[in-house]
Amino acid sequence: MKAWRVHANGEPREVMRLEEVPDPQPGPGQLLLRVRAANVNFPDALLCRGLYQARPPLPFTPGVEICGEILAVGEGAAGDVGARVLAQPPLPDGGLAELAVVDAATVRPAPEVLDDAEAAALHIGYQTGWFGLHRRARLQPGETLLVHAAAGGVGSAAVQLGKAAGARVIGVAGGADKARVARELGCDLVLDRCRDDIVAAVKEATGGRGADVVYDPVGGDAYAKSVKCIAFEGRIVVVGFAGGAVPTPALNHALVKNYTILGLHWGLYQTKDPAAIDACHDELTKLAAQGTVKPLIGGRVPLAAAADAVQRVADGTSVGRLVVLPGAKEER
Repeated sequence: MKAWRVHANGEPREVMRLEEVPDPQPGPGQLLLRVRAANVNFPDALLCRGLYQARPPLPFTPGVEICGEILAVGEGAAGDVGARVLAQPPLPDGGLAELAVVDAATVRPAPEVLDDAEAAALHIGYQTGWFGLHRRARLQPGETLLVHAAAGGVGSAAVQLGKAAGARVIGVAGGADKARVARELGCDLVLDRCRDDIVAAVKEATGGRGADVVYDPVGGDAYAKSVKCIAFEGRIVVVGFAGGAVPTPALNHALVKNYTILGLHWGLYQTKDPAAIDACHDELTKLAAQGTVKPLIGGRVPLAAAADAVQRVADGTSVGRLVVLPGAKEER
């Protein structure tokens, strides 16, 4: 089969190589999947750079979430050949390939109402958003939610989930094009970080109160501005640091302004509370069926263009999710 491989750390476009490798075979408790769609995540870029918290041995194949079709079932595994499922291929053999082997216990049915690209993009980003807004921040109807990088893959999911929860959503995006996308997603107010005074605008929009919940996948300057416009008893959910800078919170400031800083590592729920992930998947499937949430796909690309897609995500130039379709070239 064809698979993208990283033999040395560096920029995705420079270190990713499309190679012919032996077809994988499912072991006990595993499933062999044909990759129908592989969603590109920011961690894929960090993995290439050697900056992710998990560092798989070289060479490895990026791709942390896919929509796939079951081709074969390993001994003791549960699964129906032909079924369409969502999965996270365990590194070092990720999903930017034609085939992938996954643990049967971790796969979940793909929502029927979503196509392959949309289904692949529903899992990690939307699960992260749901756990961040509901389990960590306890977002309530009528509250104001501030979402950074609102036109990105992670932010767009939070915008949709915030609206579904009955919140008033303020989206922050970089540039006129991304601001337009954020408006189309349903943000009640969109701020352009390149032009607007974020702190003043949030305070004005909330009558001086500030945002009740901040969803921050960016860090750096975005976090610094968030603490200046957080409401009394507000909650800041720290999701990631796509901006490249990890902030150092001033705890005396949190004390004086009486707000909460919440960390979110969604992956821990897979080991600490897997039943919660199953329940969340059921809820997301229902929301998708209702049309309440629908992953924003910024581009569908063939397998040959995967390295460029990962680089675009790394550079922050993409909108929504970029999704790799290994069979796209053959289907055209």
